[in-house]
Amino acid sequence: MDLYDGNFELKEIQKLEGHTDRVWSLAWKPTAGVTDIPPVFASCSGDKTVRIWEQDPSTRSWNCKEVLEETHTRTVRSCAWSPSGKLLATASFDATTAIWENVGGDYECISTLEGHENEVKNVSWNASGSLLATCGRDKSVWIWEVMPGNEFECASVLQGHTQDVKMVQWHPTVDVLFSCSYDNTIKVWAEDGDGDWRCIQTLGESNNGHTSTVWELSFNADGDKLVTCSDDLTVKIWETDIIARQSGESYAPWNHLCTLSGYHDRTIFSVHWSREGIIATGAADDGIRFFVESKDGLVFTVHSGILFFFIN
Repeated sequence: MDLYDGNFELKEIQKLEGHTDRVWSLAWKPTAGVTDIPPVFASCSGDKTVRIWEQDPSTRSWNCKEVLEETHTRTVRSCAWSPSGKLLATASFDATTAIWENVGGDYECISTLEGHENEVKNVSWNASGSLLATCGRDKSVWIWEVMPGNEFECASVLQGHTQDVKMVQWHPTVDVLFSCSYDNTIKVWAEDGDGDWRCIQTLGESNNGHTSTVWELSFNADGDKLVTCSDDLTVKIWETDIIARQSGESYAPWNHLCTLSGYHDRTIFSVHWSREGIIATGAADDGIRFFVESKDGLVFTVHSGILFFFIN
């Protein structure tokens, strides 16, 4: 498939039903879909449940294998698998984050993390699975350390955003955490030599920053570029000098590379940078847009689609 000529199509292969309220988040299980392990993903919803979906190898159809319920008492806003695929974390508007483990074929809630004052909006594991980050409406970011026996200990509570924190995301190769917020900024957090976590950069303080809520962010496969999306109807690409970072410099700052605008006419809620180099965006205008970097280094749209979803 030639990504540059846009000569490809998206086709619906199956409609999965089961949730009784809006679906907020999906997460592919990282260890599934290889060798003889069928693909698996989790979905979470306003119906207070999490569903585990698995593809049947013979029919290629998707089936709900398990419903995780009676743990969260409000909307489940986000879900994320640990890198090993052993644990699933779910963040809820009930101010808790639940940790699930497949025990003997059934998923059990093995830990409930408490501390946020109200709604937990997002959850993310670092590359090694040793750290977990959560964020919420209380403007805070929490970092949890995974201890022996699957115990979780709060390592730090980060206060820096002035509004609701929408998303946290670990860098794919180093233990640097990114958070995006209703305050129009993206903050970069890292641990200093004394073991304390601090904000080392804020993206958005210059003229190149977003001018409204930053909803999501995603890294490219190499980890040297970052994409963000916003209520300001733009998508922004940021880059860092990965060579400098690998050569031992304490920190290589992120800089604005370009802004994509004019492709959505309502809030851009979701963005993802695939391993194949395609950036996908989803917005409240019911549209999906695909972008790919051209051979001369410019980014342009290659395809449009329609996405029907519910979010507020």
